[in-house]
Amino acid sequence: MFQKILIANRGEIALRVLRACKELGIQTVVVHSTADADAMHVRLADESVCIGPPPSRDSYLNIHQIVAACEITGADAVHPGYGFLSENAKFADILVAHNITFIGPSGDHIRIMGDKIEAKRTAKRLGIPVVPGSDGAVTDEKEAKRIAAEIGYPVIIKASAGGGGRGMKVALTEADLEIALQTARSEAGAAFGDDAVYIEKYLQKPRHIEVQVFGDGFGRGVHFGERDCSLQRRHQKVWEEANSPALNAEERSRIGGICAKAIADLGYSGAGTIEFLYENGEFYFIEMNTRLQVEHPVTEAITGIDLVHEQIRVASGGGLSVRQEDIKFNGHAIECRINAEDPRTFTPSPGTITHFHTPGGLGIRVDSGVYSGYKIPPYYDSLIGKLIVHGRNRVECMMRLRRALDEFVVDGIKTTLPLFRDLVGNADIANGDYDIHWLEKYLAKEE
Repeated sequence: MFQKILIANRGEIALRVLRACKELGIQTVVVHSTADADAMHVRLADESVCIGPPPSRDSYLNIHQIVAACEITGADAVHPGYGFLSENAKFADILVAHNITFIGPSGDHIRIMGDKIEAKRTAKRLGIPVVPGSDGAVTDEKEAKRIAAEIGYPVIIKASAGGGGRGMKVALTEADLEIALQTARSEAGAAFGDDAVYIEKYLQKPRHIEVQVFGDGFGRGVHFGERDCSLQRRHQKVWEEANSPALNAEERSRIGGICAKAIADLGYSGAGTIEFLYENGEFYFIEMNTRLQVEHPVTEAITGIDLVHEQIRVASGGGLSVRQEDIKFNGHAIECRINAEDPRTFTPSPGTITHFHTPGGLGIRVDSGVYSGYKIPPYYDSLIGKLIVHGRNRVECMMRLRRALDEFVVDGIKTTLPLFRDLVGNADIANGDYDIHWLEKYLAKEE
């Protein structure tokens, strides 16, 4: 087991990883920018190292500074959290070259799954169902029209190196295709430095289903069930739940088994999430995230298994602590992402939190690194906390969530709490009757 882990992140995920390390008796080092000197994870860590000014490129994305912090403190492993360098293959490779363990998959696996085209090819080879579309990058309009005609309109054009909805355009007809192709390429080049795009069939009313998987790096893989992340705004998840209200036990077992076998066959090590669009009983692979997900607590709630503990155990060479038959699913869990944003316009709302009170009681968990008097900096992601609620079934979970939202107080800044108080009383949400387009349509009606 590791002696000292450096946590290369900030905010609630840094605190989440720090807690797991303390429970395992591992010394902790955190890095921080000057803007985060008073952050909760900095206060609670055994050691902290300032690695630069507020901009991410000069601090949390500064590989050389992070490696130097490892060498100064004697950290023998790095946990990247999510975001920042968590899916940076170069970072993983550099750590290995310095005899520091990267708590995550190999650089090669990060590269394969980070390239959307190569990821789709790999998924297909591993027996994972994929969305009909181009086999590789689309190079010209003539080829795009041929592929679109074969799979049928509407189609969606996606950036090969993309994410977060950038470089992604829908063409409803052939007349839309040319401008959609040009726009997607332009956005992809500007956002990712790579204008390669590919084409897929555009599903009309799908749900976003993702399967939590783990590999031990020695040819064994397991799944921890699925999460439903269909409530999204601009391709950004807002509300996640496990298990999905749309799946039955047979579908859950089928897709979980496919994913666990694929991870085993790949020789993958650590945590990963295989994401799908789901429509009319069919699953279609869209991407794989080679890291811990923001929404991992809902999986922990229904399985009772600490996924960060598993990450650390696997990375240290200890293998998985559970077999597939050991993983049982209990009840229902929902996570709401509480952001420092205007609940209507979603404009960021940095500033000082004058009062912060979290809900409590059975089945309530709040993952947050903020406190009363904490100043939300304007430089980073607007997530300030996650409310996770667990119940014996979805009805109990929804009632508990309603109560918890009423107790949650964040004063001094605007947050998305009012949005969730509206959603929890909506009939469609109560019935689990929504798709990936539902939230944007709902918000448009409210304007």
